Amino acid sequence: MGFFPTLWRPRRFSWMVGAFFGLLTLLGVALYRDYGVGWDEQLDRLNGIINAKYVALQLAPELARRQATFAQIPDMRDNQDADHGVLYQLPLVVLEKVVGVEDSRDVYFFRHLVIWLTCVAGTYVVYRVAARYLGSRPWGLLVAGALVLSPRLFAESFYNYKDVVFIGFFALGIGTLWWWLRRPGWGRAAVHGAVVGAAIDVRTMAVLLVGFTVGFAVLEGWARPAIRRQLFGSFLLLVPVLAVVIVMGWPYLWEAPVQHFVAAFTSFSRYRADMLTVYLGQEQSVRDLPWHYLPVWMLVTTPLPYVALLLAGLAVVGRQAMRGLSTWLHTTAGRQDALVLAWLLGPLVAIVVLRSVVYDGWRHVYFVYPALLLLAGRGAQALWRDWHATSRPALRRGGYGAVAVLALGLGHTLLRMVLDHPYQNMYFSFLPGPVAERLFERDYWGLSGREGVEWILAHDSSAVVPVATEPRTALMLHNAQLLLPPAQRARLRMVPVAQARYFLTTYRWHPGPYPDSVGRPVYVRRVNGLTLLSVLRRPTR
Repeated sequence: MGFFPTLWRPRRFSWMVGAFFGLLTLLGVALYRDYGVGWDEQLDRLNGIINAKYVALQLAPELARRQATFAQIPDMRDNQDADHGVLYQLPLVVLEKVVGVEDSRDVYFFRHLVIWLTCVAGTYVVYRVAARYLGSRPWGLLVAGALVLSPRLFAESFYNYKDVVFIGFFALGIGTLWWWLRRPGWGRAAVHGAVVGAAIDVRTMAVLLVGFTVGFAVLEGWARPAIRRQLFGSFLLLVPVLAVVIVMGWPYLWEAPVQHFVAAFTSFSRYRADMLTVYLGQEQSVRDLPWHYLPVWMLVTTPLPYVALLLAGLAVVGRQAMRGLSTWLHTTAGRQDALVLAWLLGPLVAIVVLRSVVYDGWRHVYFVYPALLLLAGRGAQALWRDWHATSRPALRRGGYGAVAVLALGLGHTLLRMVLDHPYQNMYFSFLPGPVAERLFERDYWGLSGREGVEWILAHDSSAVVPVATEPRTALMLHNAQLLLPPAQRARLRMVPVAQARYFLTTYRWHPGPYPDSVGRPVYVRRVNGLTLLSVLRRPTR
């Protein structure tokens, strides 16, 4: 690396890696009870339960029918989320039974801990992929650290079972693709096929890995004629392994694999319901968002040091490619750069071309974020090397200034993560809070509802406390009470607005203030100047 040579010795560095991921694990253990229940959590869990019932009926029907709750669980044909893969949700439901958690408070705290541990494993995958791409384990660890120091993803690593978990699966698919292309063989092809199949069973968007596999296998065969026979031969095994894993890991496909998979895939661009979202200060249908929706959301929620280093990385890769595209792609580094570029840009282009429906910020494409960080790492690595190689005093002084600015930017991000806890999901990189709340959606997960309900019950000693919210956000209020202790949960009554003593809002689909007829504010939660939650006391009748 050229700096701190003793620190980066392999044995000592292995201890650093172990310490980093060990501390990351302990951090999650300390924090996992701080977060509320997200909008989709109960629905995702129900999808896993329905699939568990279906599997039990197929494998042990008599035993399944003897279960006390069997009749209360919907059948697969009534599952509105059947087109969502359950390779993660199904084992999680089984794990709940093994551990023996029953009350909703224990269930969701347990699930939050498990998802955090899963995301730690995903971060380790990103570390390994980054170390391979940048040719350096220390640089790989810096990329992993940048992933952790990404406020929105940090918070969602406790409750976003779909998008953040998928980051690790997709990155693993990229890693096994590199592994197979480097030295193609039957075993590596089977492993890569199984990983891609598993990723598809978590989120159907992983079909992009199939496209990457085919496209970059062709590119590898063109660049390295000597391996074409092994590449093509092992690909013949990869395809059936992929198909078998997809079907086995997704019970919805068992009865009609091709028909149901096509239906799940086409649901990308055929969202079942229309919904409004606040974007650039206007309420817009999620079916008709402009092409720049995802790039703008990515820009305003990604720490600025990463954006600056991404631009540097793109400049480095672009400079290499402009020396001759054919020459560039004939190098291993060039093909790796091309794959990372495809990873970052391909999904964004595909969503625009297919007019796929996205909403809730850019969570549907979180899986491209490691590619952004890899290119940022590429830029940082090149700048570091150029800085150490130069002998010009002015450039060296400028380098110190740039390092100081980057350090301040990262320090500010870390400070925001600490001060905003547990609402790091409200992070906007450079927008002041009042501007952000006017231009963009706020707490679309509904997490702050937990704090609102807890405040109400702590400040109202009545045996029964009637609380209301808007009909469209009733799920937020329902989810908020899931983490209450049973005694407090029994005191809460969710009622229509006209019957309520308190009105709770997280401002989803209602970004403006409420009239006095709804109630007067008695508690307001702000995060970095952004109004996140309000509790209104209803007028006495």
